[in-house]
Amino acid sequence: MFLKSLHLRQFRNYRDQVVKFVAPKTILVGDNAQGKSNLLEAVELLATLQSHRTSRDRDLVQDGTAESRIMATLEHAMGTVDLAMTLRSSGRRSVAVNGQTLRRQLDFLGTLSAVEFSSLDLELVRGGPGYRRAWIDTLLVQLEPVYAHILQQYGLVLRQRNALLKQRYSKSTPAIGAPHGQTNAPDPMQLAAWDAQLAALGTRVIRRRARAINRIASLAEFWHREISNSSETLVVQYLPNVPLEQDDPAQIQQAFLSKIQQRAIAEQMQGTTLVGPHRDEIGFTINQTPARQYGSQGQQRTLVLALKLAELKLIEAVIGEPPLLLLDDVLAELDPKRQRKLLETIQDRFQTLITTTHLDSFDAQWLRSSHVLQVQEGRVEG
Repeated sequence: MFLKSLHLRQFRNYRDQVVKFVAPKTILVGDNAQGKSNLLEAVELLATLQSHRTSRDRDLVQDGTAESRIMATLEHAMGTVDLAMTLRSSGRRSVAVNGQTLRRQLDFLGTLSAVEFSSLDLELVRGGPGYRRAWIDTLLVQLEPVYAHILQQYGLVLRQRNALLKQRYSKSTPAIGAPHGQTNAPDPMQLAAWDAQLAALGTRVIRRRARAINRIASLAEFWHREISNSSETLVVQYLPNVPLEQDDPAQIQQAFLSKIQQRAIAEQMQGTTLVGPHRDEIGFTINQTPARQYGSQGQQRTLVLALKLAELKLIEAVIGEPPLLLLDDVLAELDPKRQRKLLETIQDRFQTLITTTHLDSFDAQWLRSSHVLQVQEGRVEG
C-alpha cells in the first residue's frame, strides 16, 4: 500500500494542509513543536483508530473549533481508497470510506496498516507492563480487526465488575475473612454473572495475544540476531496472568474462574479485579538476562528495532501488503550500523515517513532515497 496524500483540517496545529507523498521515503524536517509528529499521529489514527499520545478526541481538535478532519488517499492492491475521519471536541467521531459513512467505526480498521517507531517505544523495554500490553493490542487490532471489539467488550465488563467490587454493603454481613469494619462482600449472584462474562471474553483476549506473541517472537529473535551479529540472543515470552497450558478455550476459561475463586478475598479487600489479561506481562530477555533491569541503552534500542522489524514482516504476511513505517524522531538516534540494517530491511518495499530536527546524523543512503519536506508552525513545504 502507498499513502498518496494526507489532508488535515483543524487537526492539532494544522488549519488546512495537504501533503502529497511522491517517494518511498519522506523526511519531515523542522524544529520541535512545529507539527511533525502530528502528521504521523494522523496516519496512526487512520490505521488503528487510536493515538498513543492522547485518549481524548478534544485534544486533537484545534483550539477554538468544534471538529477536525483527517482525509487520505491510499493506493491499495485492489485500487485507490479514500479515507476520512471526523473528530469532535464534544460528541462521537465518524469515519468514512470512499465517501460512505460507516455505521461501525470498527469496520474502518484494516484499510490502512502502519507500524510506528518513536523514542517513546523504549518504554516497551524499560516501562511497566501496561506499555507492553498496549503494544501487542495495537498490533493485534491491525492483524485481526475484530480484536478491537473483543478488547472493548472485555474493558466494559471489567469496569462493571470493578464497580460491583467497590460497592459497600451493610456491616451486619461482613465479607468472609474480612476484618471487622471492612468493606462487605458484593452480591454473589451478580458477581458470578460478571465472573462468567469476564472469563469468556478474557479467554478470547488471552488466546489471541498468545498466538500473536508466538508469531512475532520468532521474527523478533531473528532480527535481533541479525542486528547484533549473532552476539546476543533475544527471547520474547508471553506471561499471562491466567495459566495457559494449551490453546483450549474451555481449559483457559476454567483456569480463569478457578483463579478468580482463589483471589476472591483479596479482590473484595482491594475493591478491584486481580485476575485477567489486564494484568498480563510480556518478558524480554537478552542472553538469559531480563532486558528491563539489566539491558544497556544500546541493547534496548536493538531490541525495540527488532520488534518493529518483526511487526512490519508479520503485518505484511497476514494482510498480504507491506504496511507503512512511521519513524518519529528516532532514526537519528540509531547508530550507522542500526540505520543500515533498517534501510536494508525496508529498502523501497515499505513506504516510510520520518520526522527529525536535523539531517546531520542520517546515513547518506537515506538522504539519496528520500523526499525532504520542511515543517514550520503547522505548514509543510518542499
